[in-house]
This record gives sequence, structure tokens and C-alpha cells, in this order.
Amino acid sequence: MLSNLSNNNSTSELDKLNEALEAGSLKQVARVVNKGLSANDIGHLIESSPPKERALIWHLLEQELRGDVLQYLSEDIQAHFLSKLNTQEVISVTEDLDTDDLADILQLLPETVTLEVLNSMDSQDRHRVEEVLSYPEDTAGGLMNTDSISIRPDITIDVVLRYLRRHRTLPEMTDKLLVVSRDDVLMGALPVNTILVSNHSATVQEVMDTEITTIDVNMEDTEVANLFERQDLVSAPVVNRNNVLIGRITIDDVVDVIRDDADHSLMSMAGLDEEVDTFAPVKKTAQRRAIWLGINLATAFIASTVIGLFKETIEQVVALAVLMPIVASMGGVAGSQTLTLVIRAMAVGQISRNNLSWLMNREFFVSLLNGILWSFVVACASIIWFEDITIGVVIAAAMIINLVVAALAGTTLPIFLKSRNIDPALAGSVILTTITDVVGFLSFLGLATLAYAN
Repeated sequence: MLSNLSNNNSTSELDKLNEALEAGSLKQVARVVNKGLSANDIGHLIESSPPKERALIWHLLEQELRGDVLQYLSEDIQAHFLSKLNTQEVISVTEDLDTDDLADILQLLPETVTLEVLNSMDSQDRHRVEEVLSYPEDTAGGLMNTDSISIRPDITIDVVLRYLRRHRTLPEMTDKLLVVSRDDVLMGALPVNTILVSNHSATVQEVMDTEITTIDVNMEDTEVANLFERQDLVSAPVVNRNNVLIGRITIDDVVDVIRDDADHSLMSMAGLDEEVDTFAPVKKTAQRRAIWLGINLATAFIASTVIGLFKETIEQVVALAVLMPIVASMGGVAGSQTLTLVIRAMAVGQISRNNLSWLMNREFFVSLLNGILWSFVVACASIIWFEDITIGVVIAAAMIINLVVAALAGTTLPIFLKSRNIDPALAGSVILTTITDVVGFLSFLGLATLAYAN
């Protein structure tokens, strides 16, 4: 009930803000932005606004709120606003951010500014940020935070409680304390609920949980997300190869990874970056889209070249020009279905050498059955339309060939691209389209040439 009330209040404030923006009432905009909305809502509003309104909201936002809002913006928009700030303003904006969020923002800044921000910190905070920055962004090390609370195994629960009371607040998502040796080697975890129900005179070692899930600092962020999903984790410790505690990852960071991966899969199918700004300026948007339009044009020329090889046959049998897009289109759809399925399965860790052959066999027979069914439908329609049995047989055979090839390509292509460190979501659809077009045109026009040559 409280959650629904909070959501209703946020929606109401957003409506007021949009009305104020349309009316040009700057005082009302400033009041709503700084007093009536959460940082998350402000970030959503900025991302949902055209450039002019976006700049106005940022300008009216109080300095102490800007850092909180920054972490809810895409990289493109973060970089845009950060480029407008001088070094002292960057230091002021980022001083209260969590280590992992600060590390993400520092990677967007020029090296000289990053060094000045780091030098402005005390030695302990600087070491924590530099620890995160030393790992690639898409690994557990780049995802982790260093705010974990660690305790020794030989102290009592009473001492733990007194130690916790010395903190003004606990780090967010603190569901357990991490038990380490004097050399910071992880020994186990002490859940908060265990602390609350245990005898105060018991030692940590007596009640701690030694069977805990740990995450290697070099694990890919997608694997981290899969691990959290499978084991319903709220947080997990990050360790190095010597099992030394380095930091922890919490569910809020994992949700960001899951969302980014979903955005990446969706946007990459169209050749777009998942961080693309919906309201980016015309010039910037056109430049980004031009690259993949150019790549697509190059692949289209390949398909056109194949068609050109059979221009004499097409001139002889005009019906071929009418029907050949059907073969390519059916292959493209069938291939895309398989490609999407396999990319998703790879993302959640379901594909391995043990089950790949079974999957390929399944896709082969599925495409064969669908090929037989729809080729019969298309063949009948073609025979009725053009009163030519030969063209019906040709298009039926070509469609079966293309659907089978499309399914096999859709299964193997993502795995091949992944083995070459190429993103299957980004390159797979373009390559697959080229394959289905070329095979579709080649099989249809090639079989037609053979059939009508006699």
C-alpha cells in the first residue's frame, strides 16, 4: 500500500513538472525538481526530455542533488553534463557517490580530471576507487563496491552488535557481515538474522555460515547476474584467486547489468548502442545510424550481385522477379527466430558442447517440417497464379533449402562469432540476413535456370 502511494506521489509530481515545463514556470520547476522528486525520478525525467528541457532541468537542480541524479543517467548523458563542469564542480558532484558508481563516472572523464578527483580524496577512499578502476568495467571487479563490513571469527555476537552500533548507518543491501582472518582471507558470513537470534555470548565462528557463494574478481558481469538469479542472492563477496576479500556485489548493481544486457540485445539487433540517447541531436544520431546503414548497403550489394548472375533467366521468366523476395523473406524470419533463441540461451549460460548437437538437430527438423508445410502452400499459390507447375516446384525446393540453411546458420553463427570475440547480438543479424538472401536467391534462381534451360 505504501509503495503504491509513493508511486502515485511520484507520478503526480512528474505531471506537475511537465506542466510547469510547458508553461515555462521556472520557479515551480525548481521547486518540484529539488523537493518533490527522487533522484531516480529526476534521472528518468531528464532522459525523457529533449535537449533544451534537459539542460534547463539540470541547470535548476541543486548542486548536492546532481551526483545522485548522475548515477541514474545513461553514459552519453552523463558525459554530456560532466563535460560542462570544471574540476572543482566534478569533485563536489561526485564526493558522496558509492565507490562503484564513482568509478563508472570517472571512466568518462579526461585523465587529468580523473587524477584531480582522485587526489582530492583521502587515502582510504582513493585506494578503494583505484581498486575498482583497476578491473575491466564488465567484470565483477568493475561492478563491485568496497563498502562491505568485515569481522573476525573469534569475537562474540555481543561485540559484533556493539561494533555495528558505532556506525551511523550500514551500507545498503547489508544482509550479512563477512568473516575474515587477519590476512583478510574470507572464512564465511554472518547473516543479520543470525545475529538477531543468536546468544550474545556465542562467538562468530560458532554461528557463522561457511557454505557461502563467492564471486571471483575476474568473473564476467553477465555470469555474475546469472549466479544471482540462480541462487536468489541479495549480495555476494568478491574475492581474488587467494580467496582474499576485495569487495561485494549487491542486487541493485546486478539489476543494472540485467537491464543493460536486455537493452544491448534489443538495440544491437538494429545495429545501435544500448546507451543510445533517445533524444540525442540530429547530427549525432545520423552519424551513429549511418555506419550500420553502410554495412547493410554493402551486404545488399552482395545479394544484388547474386541476382545479377541470373538476369537472363529473370528476363525469360518474369514471374521469378515477383516470387524471389518470398524465398529470402521466409529464410530471414526462420533464421532470426533461431538466432534470437540461441543468443538468449548463450546469455543465460544454457549452451554447451554437450547440448549443441541436440539443438542443431532439433532446429534442422523444425525448419525441414516448416519448409515442407509452407513450400507446399507457396507452390500451390504460385501454380494457380502463374499457371506453371515448374515454377511451383522450383520455389518449393528453394524455400526448403533456404529454411534449413537459415536454421543451421542461426544456430552456429552466434557460437562462431563468440569464439572470435565478436558480439553475436551486434553482428549476427546482419550476417544472417546476408546468408539467407544469398542462399535464397541463389537456390531459387539457380534451380529456375536449370529447370527452364531444358
